[in-house]
Amino acid sequence: MHPGADRDQALRTLREMIDDIRIGMLTTAMPDGTLRSRPMATQQTESVGDLWFFTQAGAAKAEEIRVNPHVNVSYASPRENRYVSVSGRATLVRDRGKMEELWDLLYKAWFPQGLEDPDLALLRVDVERAEYWDAPSSTMVEIAGFARALADPQGYDAGEHARVNVKP
Repeated sequence: MHPGADRDQALRTLREMIDDIRIGMLTTAMPDGTLRSRPMATQQTESVGDLWFFTQAGAAKAEEIRVNPHVNVSYASPRENRYVSVSGRATLVRDRGKMEELWDLLYKAWFPQGLEDPDLALLRVDVERAEYWDAPSSTMVEIAGFARALADPQGYDAGEHARVNVKP
């Protein structure tokens, strides 16, 4: 099996786990360095490593991302013992075509003016690293340097991962 095959399988599994969970907690850094999380419905996961969310361009999270684009999105499905943590860089996107592609009438509950809302925007997270834990199979996979690995013809180097017990 070539080195990229394991990476490809890990990416498929990651995408499936996120697609099944749908609601993630987006964490941004505030200007003073404190972290702030809020629930977000994932609109789409792409095999190229992007997560998409609808938001308002004037929302606090949008300003936090303009100041510091590093974010984390975590997903949890306790019933299935599945957990995902994704980190990357977020960007505010005002692409009408992409908004039309991702729009669903259910979003009118949060955005009553729909696609005509002048403050409507997309938040794209370019995934750089991800970890997922699938407790039923005792599997933990780390996808390191995600964006770079996609472009690297030499394949994927997972690096190291350690567990630290803080309390005995």
